[in-house]
Amino acid sequence: MECFFVTDLHGDIGKYRLLFRQILTDQPNMVFIGGDLLAGSFLRNSKHSEDIINNILAKGFYQIKQKLSLNYPSVFIIMGNDDSKSEENLLIKYDKKGLWHYINQKHLVTNKLDIFGYSWVPPTPFLNKDWERYDVSRFVDIGCVAPEEGYHTTKFSQIEAEHRTIWEDLHEMTRGFDLTNAIVLFHAPPYQTGLDRAALDGKMIDYAPLDVHVGSIAIKRFIEQYQPLITMHGHVHESFSITNIWKEKIGRTICMSAANNSKSLTLVKFSTENPYAAKRFELQ
Repeated sequence: MECFFVTDLHGDIGKYRLLFRQILTDQPNMVFIGGDLLAGSFLRNSKHSEDIINNILAKGFYQIKQKLSLNYPSVFIIMGNDDSKSEENLLIKYDKKGLWHYINQKHLVTNKLDIFGYSWVPPTPFLNKDWERYDVSRFVDIGCVAPEEGYHTTKFSQIEAEHRTIWEDLHEMTRGFDLTNAIVLFHAPPYQTGLDRAALDGKMIDYAPLDVHVGSIAIKRFIEQYQPLITMHGHVHESFSITNIWKEKIGRTICMSAANNSKSLTLVKFSTENPYAAKRFELQ
């Protein structure tokens, strides 16, 4: 199974068009889109986000489906912390129309592969809290804002926001499954890896140094314990430019990031038969 992985396109129309063009050229079997689809949408009016989903994302995949017909890929999509949960119903709408699979906290089976998706990230300094959870405990890093604070674009449970953790979510999502042939599409990267390095060197708040690793401890422990076949990540745009690492092996699991802080589209191509041979491309 030949696969594409992109993430953190942030409503960039040029990047979406590059992705659509490459899908038509290479005709992969599966396409994974790892969140932050929109352009900081919680700060904009909802019409802007609706236009991106309706007129760019959905229209683009509809045209690809018309052209490729039976060769149309299976598309898996999640949201990220910069996306408004209020737009989630649009993604579900197009899931029902067969354009893609919206897989946040869901499980699907494709060609004997178990596919899972997970949007939530640990607390950040940003104020959109639609897709933030405590990680393994009610700890908030220096400079970050708790999940129950900040802004929410939909009704939310105060108790859940104050007490639910990523660690609990991941166990609940995968309980009872053998993850030997599992692919997990995350937005956040695993903690203290080459995939979660932020540009926070030397920065302090009240004389306390900030942690330069901003990924999820829960996701790291989940990978170490359950060893899925492949995990995909984004969220930390500058990590690759700092570490020059976008692919890492944790036990038997191949972890990949397609996040970047450049104007080009980062596209990761991989085969499910040999994921370690994955290649990273910059398209302009």
